[in-house]
Formats: sequence, C-alpha cells, structure tokens
Amino acid sequence: MSLLIVGSVALDSVETPKGKVDRALGGSATYFSIAASHFAPHVNVVAVVGEDFPDEHIELLLSRGINLDGLTVSKGETFFWSGCYDESFGDPKTIDTRLNVFETFAPELPDHYCSSGFVFLGNIDPDLQSRVVSQIKSPILVAADTMNFWIEGKLEGLKKLLGTIDMLLINALEVRLLSQEKNLLDGARKVLNMGPKILIVKRGEFGSMLITKDDLFVLPAYPINEVIDPTGAGDSFAGGFMGYLAYRGKVDLEELKRAVVAGTVTASFNVEGFSVEKLARITKDDIRERMKNFREITEFTVPEI
Repeated sequence: MSLLIVGSVALDSVETPKGKVDRALGGSATYFSIAASHFAPHVNVVAVVGEDFPDEHIELLLSRGINLDGLTVSKGETFFWSGCYDESFGDPKTIDTRLNVFETFAPELPDHYCSSGFVFLGNIDPDLQSRVVSQIKSPILVAADTMNFWIEGKLEGLKKLLGTIDMLLINALEVRLLSQEKNLLDGARKVLNMGPKILIVKRGEFGSMLITKDDLFVLPAYPINEVIDPTGAGDSFAGGFMGYLAYRGKVDLEELKRAVVAGTVTASFNVEGFSVEKLARITKDDIRERMKNFREITEFTVPEI
C-alpha cells in the first residue's frame, strides 16, 4: 500500500557532544521517508528544495526506492536549520533558521499521489495540512504532526484539521498545551474528543504511548549505548510507524501496537549517527534483530503475589 509524506526537506548544521556536521541532509520528510522505506513498498514525497540542494541527496532518496515526483526544485535556497545539543541531548538550542523556499511552500499533489492509502502530514501550517487532506481520495489512514508554534498561533486552523484526520502524533508537552490539562491522560482524552481516533504521544527517552478512546499501550524507548545525534528521531519514529502500517495495509489495535514497536526500533537506529547516515544504511535484518531483542527485554510474566 502506498504511503504519502508531506513535509520539509532541508539542510542541517548540527553540533552535539559527539561531533558536528555542516549542511547535512535533514527535514521531516527526509527522515520520515527513509525510515518508512524499510517497510512500505511505495513511499511518495511532497516537499520543496532550492537550487542549492545537492544531487547526491536526491540520489540517496531515490536509492531507497522513494518516489520524488512531488519534490519541487524552486528558485532560491533550501530550508536551512542550525542547532546544537548539550550533554543531556534534550531539546536543541537553535542557532539559525532560514525558511528560504519553504516559506512559500504550497503543496500540490501529483495525480497518482491522491490515491495514497496512508497519508502523513508533517509539521507544517495546519491550513496547508488541510489543503493536502482535501486532495486525497478514500485514504485508509490520515495522520498528522504539529507543534507548539501552530497550537499557539493557528489554533482554530489546527482544530479544523483535527476534525478531518484519523491520528495525531505529538509530544507530551504539546498534548498539555493543546488540551490545557496538566495530567497527560486527561489531556489525551480531551485531544481525542477534538476529532482524531488515535493519539500517539512521543516521550523521547521515556518511550511512547498509543491512546484511543478504549485502549492504552505504553512502550519504553529502545536502550542505546551511545547517542550521536537525536535530530529527526521523532520523524523517524513516525516513518517507521506509518511505514509498517502501509506494509500491512490495515489498521487495528494489534497492528497499531506493532507499528509503535516498528517506529521505536527505527528511531533507535537514527540517533546512532549524524543526519540519516545510520538510518539509510541499516537492513531489514538489522531491524528484525533489534525487534527480537526489544521483545526479550520488555516481555515478562505477571508475578505471583
């Protein structure tokens, strides 16, 4: 089943306690699509880059079998972000952000993208996300990401979007901001009442939560010996999650739980290298082996008391 991602393709300069890279391949659609390509047979990208975008990055995406018919090359420079992480590897300090051609991004889908069964709306203006939804014909699942900037600045547009999608994928702080509830579960239920049937809560090093009206599934993060660069971890999680669902072609509670595992494991590889260097070179065998190990370290029998 085909999977569509609409988001950013960027050039990032990142510094962490483990080193730094300059103008490396980045962006939400980039991390998502490469992560998803390990599962989904057809990954379609809608994004924009500038004339300065290196051919080698295009070749890398194509080598992963990613369809770039929806990637527009516009006059100007590619979206650029620069940031640094401290020893905690928490939220990075942004040094520079230049939207460049991304500032006027207005996603238009190629005709053959409009029948994508699974759709993920990356972290862009909710009005643009709604514009994409209006172009999709009979999707199986439409999911979206957002952030505090849109929650605070375009709340009405975001609420309108939430009434048209099936799943929202955000972090714990964003749940509290959107719901105005301090308790995470109370906030999650309030967000679900806004429209989505499924809520995925990203909790960084503490893992993730899958929440529906009737069910709750909690999974820890996969333990990593050495984090190199956490940039794109959330997008890689989303790509693994949606890529697995597109591979299976269906959505039910058990498949959603497995998709959380797929997303968690995929993201664990991402943080072990700068940019997409580790994410792009792993194999299905690497993923299977880590999934097997993940099951072994999280499975238990109920203690007798």
